[in-house]
Amino acid sequence: MGLGRVTRTLALASALLAVSAPAAADGARLLVVDTNGQVVAAEGVVGLSHAPPARGNPREAVRIVAVGATPLPKTVSVTTMPATDSETKGAVLDVLSGLELVAEPCPASVRALVGADDMSCAATRLVELVPDELDRRHPLLEGRALVGEPGGTLIASADGAKEARAGVGVAAGRFKAKLRVHLVRMTTLGPAPIGRDDADAARLVRDEIARASRLWGVCGISLGPSADTMIEVVDPPPPSLVSIGCEGGVAQAAGGQFRLRVDGQDVTADIARGTTPRGAARVLASALEKHGFQGIVSDNAVVHAASFPTSDVLVRRRSGQPAIVSAPRAGPVSTDGELDACIGRVSLEDGLSHFSDADAISGTIEERSLIKGFDDGDPSTLDVFVVPSFGGDSRIGESFIFADDSAIKNVVIEDRAGFRAHRASFTLAHELGHVLLDQPGHPDDFGWDTPTSLMDADAMSPTAFGPRRLSTEECGRALRESGPDSGVGLLSRVPSAPPKSAGVKAATER
Repeated sequence: MGLGRVTRTLALASALLAVSAPAAADGARLLVVDTNGQVVAAEGVVGLSHAPPARGNPREAVRIVAVGATPLPKTVSVTTMPATDSETKGAVLDVLSGLELVAEPCPASVRALVGADDMSCAATRLVELVPDELDRRHPLLEGRALVGEPGGTLIASADGAKEARAGVGVAAGRFKAKLRVHLVRMTTLGPAPIGRDDADAARLVRDEIARASRLWGVCGISLGPSADTMIEVVDPPPPSLVSIGCEGGVAQAAGGQFRLRVDGQDVTADIARGTTPRGAARVLASALEKHGFQGIVSDNAVVHAASFPTSDVLVRRRSGQPAIVSAPRAGPVSTDGELDACIGRVSLEDGLSHFSDADAISGTIEERSLIKGFDDGDPSTLDVFVVPSFGGDSRIGESFIFADDSAIKNVVIEDRAGFRAHRASFTLAHELGHVLLDQPGHPDDFGWDTPTSLMDADAMSPTAFGPRRLSTEECGRALRESGPDSGVGLLSRVPSAPPKSAGVKAATER
């Protein structure tokens, strides 16, 4: 056992003894006091820090104040507990031991609460709650920061004093997003896109979700427990999508025919002159129904300078399984001189073809074929796709937000380079931000460059000053755009209550 582990174990044991020690009937009382001098009640909350480490006094910080007749305790321990529904339920999350209490005049709020003029007070330095160890270990926060978790509890304890408790989180409460993760193999029955094997790939995804959840915790938003997230390793979907209008959808039909082979059957659909891509997709769906297949139509948003949006037809068997669509034995899929039709294929050997600024609202045919191939029809689910790589440039992640007229929405795609970037870019947390904020761009696209912002476009740094911060304004926007009262409802409200018992289970290493 290393020295650091022994030190942490002893510190945790000391804190646990202090938490479980009975308070003296006539002893001191501990209170949690915020930077405005107000006492934080047990049912109140202590917020997680939004700002990078700094020497000044942060807004999200508290002091522990001991009040009572002298002599008062000399030191105090502060312990944070996870939420009662956390994966680490029952274990100590973090602890600061031996915080010095220095005599000072009692704050007005403390005097008003205690109701006695002859009481003495002593207080600690400011203590800050941070999302993770990257902040906690920074020299500017040494000895005055500890990790907190939304829905968890802060406990201040000292020998012979009545402990103080407060919730951790935001005043608005706690919220949770439901993620569904698809790890897409490069080829059928090939290896997972990340990790040594399927189990290792799932572990890496859970770690990535946990990192993202810690950052979004400053907004009271959880993406876990990650153990409850549906994670599946899947093959690329077969060619089962037909796009009417392909990438553009620029014209109405001149009059012609769509010709396909579906599971070996010839399927044709006559398209009258003047038919739009939207109408032609429904004609094709009807023809597929006559041959015993399902034709699921989805209309895309207008892209480029097109006159009409494209529409896609996802072809399924009656059982719901994808049908295999191919070109006719001879000739093109569309004989119409104006309105084209393309079969969508997902071929990841050369990377996933990704959208540009012009077609970001609808995605490429390959992206639509991938995403629609796994659509569960639940708009409140946030789908995450992990692919081996993107094609064409150095992109490591992208997202589809809940935009008007968009056929695919609330979707994030990340490749293995995004996982390798790890805490230098927090790719998953960033891409989820586009969806939760309903914001396609980046703040530095049209304003000041802020490399510490999670939503910065190009910052990469694995330090406490890297792209990992969410402002209070961004937290408010996420709840407005994706909260329970929004039209999307990606975030559901979860109950938040501190643990009722002080009995805890020690974690000997972190």
